[in-house]
Amino acid sequence: MTYDASVRKDAAGATAPTGARPFWGRLVQWGPYRAFAALATASPRRQFAILATFPILWLLTQHLGPMVQMGRVSLLDAYPVAPGTPQTFTLDNYMRFFGDSIFWMPFFRTLAFATILTFCTLILTYPVAYFLARHVSRRNQMLMLLLLLVPFWVGEIVRTYAIMILLGNTGAVNLVLKWFGLIDRPIPFMYTGFSMGIGIVYLTALYMLLPLYSALEKLPKSYNEAAADLGAGAWTRFRRVTLPLTLEGISSGCTLVFLISTGFYATPVLLGGPSTTVFSETIAGFFHVAGDQWPTGAAFAVIMFVTALLITGVFQAFMKALRKGEKA
Repeated sequence: MTYDASVRKDAAGATAPTGARPFWGRLVQWGPYRAFAALATASPRRQFAILATFPILWLLTQHLGPMVQMGRVSLLDAYPVAPGTPQTFTLDNYMRFFGDSIFWMPFFRTLAFATILTFCTLILTYPVAYFLARHVSRRNQMLMLLLLLVPFWVGEIVRTYAIMILLGNTGAVNLVLKWFGLIDRPIPFMYTGFSMGIGIVYLTALYMLLPLYSALEKLPKSYNEAAADLGAGAWTRFRRVTLPLTLEGISSGCTLVFLISTGFYATPVLLGGPSTTVFSETIAGFFHVAGDQWPTGAAFAVIMFVTALLITGVFQAFMKALRKGEKA
């Protein structure tokens, strides 16, 4: 019997042309690839180092790098400057915020708005997450989540314009109220704190919903069943069982929503008015309106960033202590 090099046998005994070997099969047998694979899997520490290289580089270049540059610019006396022009470091950009009270109102308004809207988002999305996790079959949960994710497939600006159309004088809300005879003239929802709040809650709802759903979905139903067997009512079961065991999801969701809310710019500009100016608009003014004031804008951005981190740090510490107290 003659041997045909173009024919090989697979594990089942069937023959197939060697040229039909898939690409990945040929890649695995490639010498350099096998040498790299052997080097990468030599030890668990080396495996971690290789797998973590790209995420670490991404964090350093796309997240930490811009923040470091922003901090550097905030300490300069002028930026940008012509090549060869000397630059000096100064704290005057930070002192401008603390020395002029005109900037304090939008700063504290932003923190107040972010806190209130975070709480409102939690109240509105918790029942939705609870319904999805506890009352929808696992087969339909992903479908329901997908339907909730559909509006977030478009950009922030498009969704903000959708809120403008909804709350306008000829929008759906005013038309429905007028159709039911509840109003004679349109209610001016737009360019108020209400319209801006509705827009921000709508844009941040997903960041609250997903951590809450994850925490509720992992909660065993047997816990509530055991509490019911012991005579606990619905409210008692929620207060003593469900809520304490979902504090981690509440903490994560509130942190995300608060941090995102302090940085919104387009939504307050489009939905807010003169009485709802937030700090991000003040910061943008130094970059787009006030001329060569980039260092001042960078300093104000750093102040808001550090303040938001400190607030969330205190909140996380409080929630951690609360969880420990519930466990005790």
